[in-house]
Amino acid sequence: MVGAGPAYTDRPRATGAAYLVRSGGTSVLLDLGHGAFATLAGTIDPGTLDAVLISHLHPDHFVDLVPLRHFLRWEKPQRRVRVVAPAGLDARLDALHGEPGFCSAALDIELLVAGSMTIGALAIEIAPVTHTQSSFGFRVAPGSSSSAGADDAPGLVYSGDCGRAQDLDVLIRPGDTLLSEVSFGPGPVQPAAQHLDGPAVGDLARRCGAGRVLLTHIQMGHDRSATLESVRARFDGMVEFVDPGFETLITA
Repeated sequence: MVGAGPAYTDRPRATGAAYLVRSGGTSVLLDLGHGAFATLAGTIDPGTLDAVLISHLHPDHFVDLVPLRHFLRWEKPQRRVRVVAPAGLDARLDALHGEPGFCSAALDIELLVAGSMTIGALAIEIAPVTHTQSSFGFRVAPGSSSSAGADDAPGLVYSGDCGRAQDLDVLIRPGDTLLSEVSFGPGPVQPAAQHLDGPAVGDLARRCGAGRVLLTHIQMGHDRSATLESVRARFDGMVEFVDPGFETLITA
């Protein structure tokens, strides 16, 4: 886990969303929120990333593409990184920096749409979720998107920011690890918040047969212990919070 924080927090080191998945020599980053680049650079050479997938265009999920771009431009001028994101990312970053073509100097930006794709040794499924316009969740597993391995191997399902847990049903398979936002802690979710709380995550994990749940993106002021208990009351598997530096192995 490179970053696991929400849009604002009082917890040191709780940088914005960023989750590194590695398999068979392939490295894919899910989101790159505020402050996460420094942790990423302390974990791997950012120039070796095969791709960055951006779940949606809120700054706490993409804004550290700016230091990634600077790093590539000045430290790795022969290296470019593929970024797959909802429509409009390049315009937002160019406007933020006040420089037309800012992104294209080092980032190859592609449009993210629902469906499936293969990046190196990883098969990735993409499904729309209810949050802001053009928001997505991901399932990442070893294999190609057309192989049996993509269906059979345990995967990691990342919720992105999601206001309707049922949107993720299509991604989760029995035994998968669910990496889920739990912005509103033990709940209840505030009206129109477009985020999840603990009971919703627990129900989702139980309903879909997830093997375990990793919680992230909890908003400032919510109690972690109470949130854990609210998930465990609905789901019998392993549940824990993750912070930057957390690592796990996903196996059958």
